[in-house]
Amino acid sequence: MKFDVFFSICQTDVDGYMPSERVMFEQFFDQLKLADRLGFETAWVAETHLSCETQKQNRNAVIPHFKGEIGLNTDILQLAHKAFGMTKRINIGSAIRNILCNGGPLAHAEAIKTFLTLHSLDPDEKRKLFLGFAAGRFPFSNTPYGIKARNELESHGWNVLKGELFKQATEIFMRALTNETFSSADLKPILLSEDQFRNHKEWAAVQAANQNIGYPQTELGIEVPPFWDFETVGVIPFEAPMDLLQLVVGSHDPAVQIQANMYLPAWVFNLSITPTTTIEETHKRMARYYNPAGGRWNRSYMPRTSLIFINGDEHLSPTEQRAKAKASAQNALANYWRAMEGTLDPRKVAEAVENAVYGNPEDVAKQLASKYDENDRLMLWFDFNNHDNQAVKASMEAFWNKTRPLLLKGKK
Repeated sequence: MKFDVFFSICQTDVDGYMPSERVMFEQFFDQLKLADRLGFETAWVAETHLSCETQKQNRNAVIPHFKGEIGLNTDILQLAHKAFGMTKRINIGSAIRNILCNGGPLAHAEAIKTFLTLHSLDPDEKRKLFLGFAAGRFPFSNTPYGIKARNELESHGWNVLKGELFKQATEIFMRALTNETFSSADLKPILLSEDQFRNHKEWAAVQAANQNIGYPQTELGIEVPPFWDFETVGVIPFEAPMDLLQLVVGSHDPAVQIQANMYLPAWVFNLSITPTTTIEETHKRMARYYNPAGGRWNRSYMPRTSLIFINGDEHLSPTEQRAKAKASAQNALANYWRAMEGTLDPRKVAEAVENAVYGNPEDVAKQLASKYDENDRLMLWFDFNNHDNQAVKASMEAFWNKTRPLLLKGKK
């Protein structure tokens, strides 16, 4: 297994305590430096845009009961420069960068190429930026930037259209990274067709709306005008080194995964809650479509998050360690469901605890060995709903010094 670490930098209330933004970042960098010293390969950092607290004032707030900010990192590129300056070995990854907001895919491609150019000025620099990219988790992060239905037709078809929009954004993003010069007229058009919709009623509403809108319609479907309309552009710096970048697609849509790999080698993001069938289907598909410039597809090219609640306190017995770890998992996950849904559902908490990994170091090793393939890459999440910096670091050390050797021994 490959062992990475995931940081949420989630500023929320935990047992009546909410750290300041400064404290949140100070603790993140403290934990990052420990991860570097221990030997974790990559530090993946959550990325969020616009305030979760502020969006609660609006109609149709998506997380009305969440107190605080789901994540404080708004720009992995700025954070990565500082992170690389404070560490020696660890790579930095985004989990996940939204390429729709903040100017769209052209702006993100330009920022990344500038970052890579500056990052590579040190001839001895070998550490990579693992750039996970997606369409964003919450609508409130996208709508201020024009990523929303522009008329009645698009409103009726938005659930389908937003997926097609991300496909086009991916095409723009990848072509810009590979130094193509192109215009929006050169892009594959956004098409809406009946087979994309769950039922005929939704498609009929789109067609009816188009009688007033007048979008071009052919036997292939209704062609939606581009959200990014531009004449021929070239995204600089043209000489940005791509060898220090690894792209990771944050989408389960097979068409997007395949499309990205038409241009550059792109891994695929995954979540610990994803069904096993989806995971195995993705591995099978990527073995066929992974860009050959990246070599052969490997299971480690699909990073998977895993919630870790470990107690390695040497003053406690293994049974006591297990009990403390399980209590921590139950408390953290109960707080999470309260925040995300506004009610405490004991069944969901129980299921979430069972999906998490918890216990003493030996328990954690056994659970990871049974849950994952020996060639998987795990993004281990230690700071979930936990603002106790020393406790988080103790968990990281317990895993690395006690659990990891057991997994490596088992592999031998």
